Amino acid sequence: MISKKLLASLFILVISGLNLQAQNSTKGDVYVDKNGVMKWGNTHEEVKGFGVNYSVPFAHAYRSAEKMGLNIKAEIDKDIYHFTRLNFDLYRLHVWDTEISDEEGNLIENEHLETFDYLLKQLKDRGINFVITPIAYWGNGWPEPDEDTPGFSDKYGKENSLTNPEAIKAQQNYLAQFLNHFNPYTGIAYKNEPNLIAFEISNEPHHRGTPNEVKGFIKKMVRSMRSTGTKKPIFYNVTHSVHLAETYFDSGIQGGTFQWYPTGLGFKQELEGNLLPNVNDYNIPFDDVIQKKNAAKLVYEFDAADVNKSYMYPAMARSFRQAGIQIGTHFAYYPTYLAYANTEYDTHYMNLNYTPHKALGLMIASEIFHKLPMGEDLGVYPENLEFGDFRIQYEGDLATYNSGDKFIYTNTNDIEPTEISKLKEIAGHGSSRIIKYEGKGAYFLDKLDNGVWRLEVMPDPILIQNPFGSNSLSKIVSVISWKSNPMEITIPDLGTHFQVSALNMANEFSPEVNGKKFHIKPGTYLVKAAERKFDLANLSEDRVQSLKAFVAKENTVDATYAVHEPVQVSNEGETLIIEASLVSNKEIEKAEVWFKNGNIYDSVELRPQNNYDYTAKVPDTLLQNGFLEYRIIITTNEGKFTFPGSVKGSPKDWDFHSSEVYTTRILGKTAPIYIFNASEDSDKVVRQWKAKNNVVPLAGNKAEFQIKLDGLFNMDIENKNAKPVNDYSFRYNLTKKTGNRALNSKSKLILTGRALEGKNEVIQVALVMKNGASFGKLIELTREVKDIEIDMNDLKAVRTVTLPRPYPSFLPYYFDHSYKGELKLDEVESVQISIGPGIEEENLQKSHAIGVRSIRLE
Repeated sequence: MISKKLLASLFILVISGLNLQAQNSTKGDVYVDKNGVMKWGNTHEEVKGFGVNYSVPFAHAYRSAEKMGLNIKAEIDKDIYHFTRLNFDLYRLHVWDTEISDEEGNLIENEHLETFDYLLKQLKDRGINFVITPIAYWGNGWPEPDEDTPGFSDKYGKENSLTNPEAIKAQQNYLAQFLNHFNPYTGIAYKNEPNLIAFEISNEPHHRGTPNEVKGFIKKMVRSMRSTGTKKPIFYNVTHSVHLAETYFDSGIQGGTFQWYPTGLGFKQELEGNLLPNVNDYNIPFDDVIQKKNAAKLVYEFDAADVNKSYMYPAMARSFRQAGIQIGTHFAYYPTYLAYANTEYDTHYMNLNYTPHKALGLMIASEIFHKLPMGEDLGVYPENLEFGDFRIQYEGDLATYNSGDKFIYTNTNDIEPTEISKLKEIAGHGSSRIIKYEGKGAYFLDKLDNGVWRLEVMPDPILIQNPFGSNSLSKIVSVISWKSNPMEITIPDLGTHFQVSALNMANEFSPEVNGKKFHIKPGTYLVKAAERKFDLANLSEDRVQSLKAFVAKENTVDATYAVHEPVQVSNEGETLIIEASLVSNKEIEKAEVWFKNGNIYDSVELRPQNNYDYTAKVPDTLLQNGFLEYRIIITTNEGKFTFPGSVKGSPKDWDFHSSEVYTTRILGKTAPIYIFNASEDSDKVVRQWKAKNNVVPLAGNKAEFQIKLDGLFNMDIENKNAKPVNDYSFRYNLTKKTGNRALNSKSKLILTGRALEGKNEVIQVALVMKNGASFGKLIELTREVKDIEIDMNDLKAVRTVTLPRPYPSFLPYYFDHSYKGELKLDEVESVQISIGPGIEEENLQKSHAIGVRSIRLE
């Protein structure tokens, strides 16, 4: 924790690429040039920026802070410190107008607006620019019920706000007052704020009117904003009702705003498999309209929702820059005080302390926005995974920026830094050739002088349950642990036996260096070569304070936890390793796996690989055809705890009451490999929602996954001019289901299913490799339930559908790649079923209904 004085100081030395002392007033207001490029008014340099949305002054985040009795401004200060650590220089938010306006659109200067003003001042002091969207149209409830708020949005709602004359007047009144609002913390009105790059009028308006009606509405909004005298560029959301693209850019705006949710929203669990195909290209079908109107483009929101991986963000940043987009902000950075529960938006999850690998992915994305030229053609997957100093890798969940003076990586890697002797900034998670680290938090090394570095180490997050499910402030999804972890630094100018001394307040840890190795706790440290002289007393007070700054979530481990997912299926006689992450508020004295064999237990010790990760080898005698059932027993000085279930005691106790066990199915090597079973796997099928789709139970503990369609194409109300795509596809990722069984030992694919109506149905069954390439074949289902066999040699290259379907809906339906090779069964990770291929044109819009019971390999 750090003092308010510390938080107010500029952390100059560790923020590379930003001159935090410079005032944007020297750059002048942003303008959009004749080529549709935002430039600074005085320097005429291209505007570049990257950062996050962050909503603490409003709605659920604000209410939650009040419920917790927190000082909300102090919490803002802490999170902004993390923004600077990640080199963000841009902020965006749709303001909850419903909390700061009345029904007539008069601005209410209340605690929400005052907190927002404070936030903007803190961002400004750190050289972070803004894009502000004054109107959100949202209620203030999510994820809670909406409150009865005073604003015009509460009275009219989004749809009426776009058409009702009184609602339009209220918005005009509100916009003028909002832009004229004088921020008491900066002494500047929003309309004149040098750090404010642009305004976006409103958040995601869904226009349903005629072009003239829509143009009239936007012009009124623009006119109201211009009446304040502001010269700032005004943007409008153009990703909804995109058939109105010409109208949008004829309405007095200077640019369009875009968003991207390439993995959909709200899957309620983590999406599995390689999702890079979903971010291969950000194709804007109406880009010619934008270019003709010389308009600029910015991204106000993006995220790979329901994905707890780091590789997606740099890939999205790359595709944005290829699409000619200048600045972008991720949605959304979680307030650290809420991240333990992930309640604000449970389909997203982002915080430096709680998701360090993802946060570093955003740090690399920022570098891409600043370093990669707009509009550069980088090819298609997989060629576009390596460009300039950037590398993206699905396997190992890795993204890196390796520029010579900077080396940033999201996970453990073996990449050689371009020029170690020239490194000035290192940020990482896991280990690399120059930093070996066994902790689970992020770390940062910043060069102060030859042989002198500043080291900052964040605490260890342990994800204890699904963060994307139904969440609550009373439900913990992740804990923070402050343990000492081994570290080894191999940097030439430090040599060996260098000195490591604590910098931040209340940090009394004094590491002893053995060669290049030492143990380290969360905090900030001065690392200097053994003979190097460097005296903090010779520095200015502000510089000393910035070096000592440190913000991290305190230790929150309040119980004993075991995080383990059993292998679902394994082959008889093959080696099986049990892996678990264990963390406790007490010292773990022993960890074991107890294997159940009737009323007898065999036990094997779980051995630690580091502070948290444990492994155990299953005895060969237990790897026989059948069900391997086991529990994990953790012993602390408080006694034994049994998992699953976190039950006090052990199965040997007379009053042990839990029947929960972990289970792995042990099958013979020649047994079929089921890659989909409707009774077990339907809840993990990735598909577009349709009201008639359902899982139907059958006799014998079986089920049928049913798809019923009235037709294969429905007009997209947000993209009325879209070319029809007559296809309905769904996909299931099979990697966890198949465990460690080898798919390439099989030669046939067998689908068990039927047509549900009085006609046969043609479907395409395809296996999708890790690289996104699909190989399939058309088959015909009859009204009778049948096993339909497909020889693996008959599977040929077919099109891969981007699933989940990305948003906005104008993005490509199919994934284009450059793979020209053959099907490799050992690279297969999902099965895709499509209704549409092979159906005669006259039958495409007729009803189709199928039932799939299982798919297996033999």
